[in-house]
Amino acid sequence: MSPKTAHAVPTATDVRAAAERIAPHARRTPVLHTEVDGRPLTLKLEHLQRTGAFKLRGALNALMGGPETDRVITASGGNHGLGVATAARLLGVHATVYVPETVPQAKAAPLAATGAEIIRVGEHYAEAAEAAKARSESENVPYLHAFDDPLVVAGQGTIGLEIAADAPECDTIAVAVGGGGLVAGVRLGAQGRQVVGAEPEGCQSMHAALAAGHPVEGTVDSVASSALGAASLGRVPFEVLREHPVTPALVSDTEILRAQDLLWEEFRIATEPAAAVPFAAWLAGRVPGERPCLVICGANAQWQRVD
Repeated sequence: MSPKTAHAVPTATDVRAAAERIAPHARRTPVLHTEVDGRPLTLKLEHLQRTGAFKLRGALNALMGGPETDRVITASGGNHGLGVATAARLLGVHATVYVPETVPQAKAAPLAATGAEIIRVGEHYAEAAEAAKARSESENVPYLHAFDDPLVVAGQGTIGLEIAADAPECDTIAVAVGGGGLVAGVRLGAQGRQVVGAEPEGCQSMHAALAAGHPVEGTVDSVASSALGAASLGRVPFEVLREHPVTPALVSDTEILRAQDLLWEEFRIATEPAAAVPFAAWLAGRVPGERPCLVICGANAQWQRVD
């Protein structure tokens, strides 16, 4: 969030510092040890985080660990904005959140309830982000990026630390990838465990960056794009992943929706599509390891059960 840290690459030490910093405000979400089709599985129930998604962790760490400010501006497809707005409210900071016109109502309603200033711009996250950055510069107010910020990445990495401590037998951690903040952070906090970054076939920011050797613009077309719709991987996450590689995996929209349904049928967990992506990859046999842990990263979606 500050010029000094804009291009810094976070480390495992930064993740440990973030864990101590955000502990008074963020929930230590539980893990569930279970099995599906006779195969052992652990779920990190991060959808039980305050705000219903993991983004609160990074927002808290950025606001608490960065330069002191009484205002912050951000852009979001929904979950990051809710995390920033909630963190700002907890810390006495005024938040302005730019969101696309297409933000789901399940995310827009709780966002408005935080008391933050909400501004709708464009059809996609990139348009909202452009408008938010322009205002940040014109008013000299810090802009908090959803994933391309070392403090945000370190905050998300606290999930990996908690899994390592609370489910030490797990040898693999699988997470969904959008802009890369979560997968990069978890890789730093996983204490040597293999990390799988699962992406929808229609939103391949990490795959594209790894193939090109740098972040590149790509298509955004998936049932999970409201949460995983970053057109390109963040520069900070890319630098982390270049030094600390992860295992990539792709899933189709059909596989995502099947996984979303199965999470409800098996565990009564009602998630947004993005949170089912790691489960989809595991069901398809694309997550290695004897005892994998899947991060259920968010539940901010309208959910109607049809009997």
